[in-house]
Amino acid sequence: MTATESPALLPRVHRPWLATTDHKRIAVLMTVTALVLMFAFGAFALVMRAQLATPDERLLSNETYNELFTMHGSGMIYLVITPLAIAIGLYLVPLQVGAPGVAAPRLTMLGFWLYAFGAVTVVSGFLTTTGAAAEGWTAYTPLSSAEFSPGFGTDLWIVGNFAASLGMILVAGTVLWTVLLRRAPGMTMLRIPVFSWSIVATNLMVLAAFPSLLLALGMLALGRITPEVFTHDIWNIGYQHLFWFYGHPVVYVMFFPFVGAVAEVLATFARRRFFGYRPTVLSLLAFAALSMSVWGHHMFTTGQVADNYYSLTSIFLLVPAGVEYLGMIGTIIGARMRYTVPMLFALAFIPQFLIGGLTGIMVATPVLDYHLQDSYFVVAHFHYTLVAGSLFGFFAGFYFWFPKVAGVLLGKRLGHLHFWLMVAGTNLTFLPMFWLGVQGMPRRVASYLPGDGFSGLNLMASIGAGLLALGMICFAVNIVRSLARRRSEPAGDDPWQGQTLEWATSSPPPALNFDAAHPLPPVRGFAPLLDLREQRALEGERT
Repeated sequence: MTATESPALLPRVHRPWLATTDHKRIAVLMTVTALVLMFAFGAFALVMRAQLATPDERLLSNETYNELFTMHGSGMIYLVITPLAIAIGLYLVPLQVGAPGVAAPRLTMLGFWLYAFGAVTVVSGFLTTTGAAAEGWTAYTPLSSAEFSPGFGTDLWIVGNFAASLGMILVAGTVLWTVLLRRAPGMTMLRIPVFSWSIVATNLMVLAAFPSLLLALGMLALGRITPEVFTHDIWNIGYQHLFWFYGHPVVYVMFFPFVGAVAEVLATFARRRFFGYRPTVLSLLAFAALSMSVWGHHMFTTGQVADNYYSLTSIFLLVPAGVEYLGMIGTIIGARMRYTVPMLFALAFIPQFLIGGLTGIMVATPVLDYHLQDSYFVVAHFHYTLVAGSLFGFFAGFYFWFPKVAGVLLGKRLGHLHFWLMVAGTNLTFLPMFWLGVQGMPRRVASYLPGDGFSGLNLMASIGAGLLALGMICFAVNIVRSLARRRSEPAGDDPWQGQTLEWATSSPPPALNFDAAHPLPPVRGFAPLLDLREQRALEGERT
């Protein structure tokens, strides 16, 4: 008798999760894995901020600091925010388009296991005698060569990120396949909800850009085996081109789904349809297309790219971004809003993400980039994009859809405390970094001298990091308390009066998403449940 035939050899409670083909369970596994890693890599950031809180600190050695900022940066990008963005789409898109499941579910599960294997492989570098990778998340040569980074830490980093990125490609492909081929009757492409469109644009970028990362990592592996490869400048510059052809679109992969989540939250709690649906859809697709043409603005200081071209294409991004902002603001202007916890995170996302976007245009301007390159201004820019922006969008979506996934609501008091700590923490941590960068503090340094003039701003940033940590503790406690049966508040199938199809089924949804007790409603627009409520109200008035 095989293990799959014997319940005694594999406990029943574990078997469905270890080999599931249910897209919802696969998405939960990805999300839980990414959240665990978020807390681990976030702890690395806290240690680094403790090191930088005061000048000439000796809490960490230079080598240990290099390992921590490498694992924090690469871990958050490759193993946390990107998988979270793809996982939220994996869970919700089949529900929103009325599909009974994801296309090619076994391939989707393989994608998760590749991601999990990659995460374990990357982190296992800490267990080697030479330590983890320490050359930064970009792994530029020659820092990542065997001469400068001997030992297995960098090798494990390359293999792990290759496997995790390959897993993300597989998952993105199956979700995109689902949208194209498994939509419900009446669900035309221009009736797909805004969130699902954000996932379509995201997955198109994954399929187009992530293979470039696989090639770049393959070049690194070849260079570690054959060091002569990177003695030629053409290989070093070629690596940077391949890396940044992935490295800029991945930023949009990490925020597009959360823009979509914010759009759904704003429309639901503003009690109206999302404003400018079609222009927003077109802007998402235009944004995704333009993302493939701006990678060179990361390479201005190499002197090997056409500055004017990449600066111009970067500035063009303001147009689709402005359309999306117009849609969000138009949705809430004049609305009778409900200020729930997800709505608070969605509203805070708008100004905070704007700071990240506008400062991105600044560093994409060559004359400014030459001064700000590799300074703390860049650190502030992408943290406003990915923490004050994307992470707030994630929390808006998490509080919004958690009742659908778990069947219970997250606590309001802890939710509000989490929100205000995050608002205070993100701005106190990252706003001073803009001034640090302008004053000339370089990134990736483990210490600075008292006379440099950086101590006050660094202390503020470190205090803000502590507030962020307290906010994340509130978030974790809220999840645990809400999942505990004695403290849980049943959510019902549709606690928010949602507008899209996932709110028409049970909480949590059945294996095939919809059943006889929760059939698919008719689809006549991109907000089918709102259409249905309005139709019933009109019929009630007539009778």
